[in-house]
Amino acid sequence: MQYDNGGELLVAHLESLGIDTVFGIVSVHNLPLVEAVDRHLRFVPVRHEATAVNAADGYGRARGSIGCALTSTGTGAGNAAGSLIEALSAGTAVLHVTGQIESQYLGGGRGFIHETKDQLGMLSAVSTYAATVTSARDAGRVLREASAAALATPGGPASVEWPIDLQYAAQEDVGEAVPSGEAASPDAAELAAAQVLLAKSRRPLIWAGGGARHARAELAALLEATGAGLIGSNSGRGSVPEDHPLVIGNFATNPAVRALLADADVLVTIGTHFRSNETADYNLKLPDAHIQIDADAAALGRVYPARHALHGEAAAVLPALTGAAGRADADWSARVTAVRDEVRAALHDDIGPQAALCDALAAALPRGAVVARDVTIPSSSWGNRLLPIHDPRANVFPRGGGIGQGLGMGIGAALARPDEPTVVIAGDGGLAVHFGELLTVAQERPRLTLIVFNDGGYGVLRNMQDKYGERRSGVDLFTPDFGPLAAACALPYARIAAPEEAAPVLEAALASDGPTLVEVDLTALGPMKNPFTPPVKIPTA
Repeated sequence: MQYDNGGELLVAHLESLGIDTVFGIVSVHNLPLVEAVDRHLRFVPVRHEATAVNAADGYGRARGSIGCALTSTGTGAGNAAGSLIEALSAGTAVLHVTGQIESQYLGGGRGFIHETKDQLGMLSAVSTYAATVTSARDAGRVLREASAAALATPGGPASVEWPIDLQYAAQEDVGEAVPSGEAASPDAAELAAAQVLLAKSRRPLIWAGGGARHARAELAALLEATGAGLIGSNSGRGSVPEDHPLVIGNFATNPAVRALLADADVLVTIGTHFRSNETADYNLKLPDAHIQIDADAAALGRVYPARHALHGEAAAVLPALTGAAGRADADWSARVTAVRDEVRAALHDDIGPQAALCDALAAALPRGAVVARDVTIPSSSWGNRLLPIHDPRANVFPRGGGIGQGLGMGIGAALARPDEPTVVIAGDGGLAVHFGELLTVAQERPRLTLIVFNDGGYGVLRNMQDKYGERRSGVDLFTPDFGPLAAACALPYARIAAPEEAAPVLEAALASDGPTLVEVDLTALGPMKNPFTPPVKIPTA
């Protein structure tokens, strides 16, 4: 195929991936790409390169596919690096295309405008794949390789740097296919032994991580066949809808769930990283009879020993276990449901007046609508656990723990699914990291409700310092008056200052066909029963 320039080639490639919206910032070093995208697709001019990647990430997660971000070279690519780390941590598919200086000067160290030392090395460190376009004949191949790597297991962002002269050049793409790797399959003896173990089990548990997102039907079949309890990592939420009576959810370190783990006679884990914050810094005890399924061979036995390590995609492995599985004792399944109800009721009570917001969102959101959650107390305490998720594509949050990324992810998700409302849960501190993206919301007018929980700073760190220290440092911040701020950005505004205001305010915002900024005045609303602190170790005297 012949293309007038690199931008036309890029558009053809994006269309082959089903991408209709691209996020980025225009620059002298990506102008042909941006112009072509804007002619044929939708180009969203975000205000920071980090947001371009976050929005592409959220777009891909909400669709269950891949998103695309365009940035400039040098500082622009560097600005994107933090968000690439998030996509790498989460294993989410992002195609990041960044400009580069003219190929004849590349690597010369002359101080060419927008040049940086070893940009490819930087991108390699924060991407699952990184490459440079070296001629007008290989750009198509590089784009296909990058996208395939991003979509493969374990996945992550793929970065392509494209010298500006080669962007302007006429492109010739021979269209060679990217070789696909062989699908992993578990060792036959290990699988047979796991089948025997599961056939004998009468007190089974399942732990669904991010690898379960692509095996929803197979996981549901195993759950129904066994009557097991389902624990979920944050990344695996929604793989089975969380109103299912056997879904305990993201409560692994809760004392009642620890007791279940202690009494279980087998645990099947599916594609989970066993992150430190979900295992009490790896102090959570798992059953010795542990069957671990993962498509990433390096993950098998990395954190917890696995009696039977099954290397393969969950969708392919789970049916073999389901066909051999025994049925849990009736009293075990009943206990699972009782624990599910107990942990939810306890958390609902513990969050005090914020329970009204959780209840209002659960009632007003359409089933499967996206909830993008920044790293903030409401998200970490109840948004990641109590607010029900029924579809893994609705579960959008920064898995690497970086603050300030939620709004960008929400923008991407809202534009990926324009016919239903998207909610962003953010704190005032996290929102301030990328205040400029309020202008993107104002310009693009997505169907997005931004709920800002205002406690005047970094509340979670404030709680830690109040609990463990003698003074506060760096946690109390100047916060704007959100009403005038919303007005300056031409955004509708509402305020929640009492529990009874939550339902009517959120119902109205979610019914809107455009954006709304909702401020939750936490001082007026009142505190949780117990101040939330994260599950990290603080050495004390």
